Amino acid sequence: MTPPSSHPKKHLKRGLSVAARIGYIAKGVVYLLIGGLAVLAATGLGGEHAGTKESINQLIQRPFGDTMVGLLGAGLFAYALWRLLQALLDSEDAGRGAKGVVTRLGFTVSSLTHASLGVYCIDLLRNAAMSSGDTAAQDRTALLMSHQGGVILVFCVGLVFLGVGLRQLWRAITRSYLDNWHHRQMSTGQRRFFEGITRWGLLARGVVFMIIGLFLCLAAWQTDPSQAQGLGGALTVLAARPFGPWLLGAVALGLFSYGLYCLINAAFRDTSVD
Repeated sequence: MTPPSSHPKKHLKRGLSVAARIGYIAKGVVYLLIGGLAVLAATGLGGEHAGTKESINQLIQRPFGDTMVGLLGAGLFAYALWRLLQALLDSEDAGRGAKGVVTRLGFTVSSLTHASLGVYCIDLLRNAAMSSGDTAAQDRTALLMSHQGGVILVFCVGLVFLGVGLRQLWRAITRSYLDNWHHRQMSTGQRRFFEGITRWGLLARGVVFMIIGLFLCLAAWQTDPSQAQGLGGALTVLAARPFGPWLLGAVALGLFSYGLYCLINAAFRDTSVD
């Protein structure tokens, strides 16, 4: 007979698993917006090179935008909680070695990032969010640099972005994402289709994060906060290169695919917390 005290713990684990799935849906919506707007920009149909916050700004301007942004904020907080628990409880079995520490640090950074986006949604609902994403990125970089050791910290943050970008590329190459999917719930055709979406999405996100990281390192090296770029700025950099519209289109579709990958995770990923 199961002890009565085990039931609350079981319900808590189930609740956290549901929160993780809701979080993946919210994250997916953000990347679908970013990728969709960038695709429109690449094809000349009126979109823009938007980062995460600009995309949320676009959402609130739509019918029922307040409600959608409120739900999105709640989902982003749920995702932040999930990532934090992954870091604290080591639900991915990363271990305590150097690789495990880096992995769990990545979960922590992801938690903080998505929690800040949740706060942004709240601020937006209060009409307090006014600055653009790239300007905000430069302002944050300048603020960090103004403190003692700030330049080194900005350089380290750039290295973290580079590391995350490389990890995304590595995951796409090694197909390590398969370890987290419940294969028995997928048909062979589904798995192959989902894999195509996932690999393209991870490659595109890896490229964008590496660009952001390079610009942050450059900003620290030259002590020039204006060199810092957010996600929208990274897309603008791609668009300015030779064959820019083609590069932007490929990466934009990749970011859209990453949004779909997040939705796939919401449906099939192992979100258990032990």
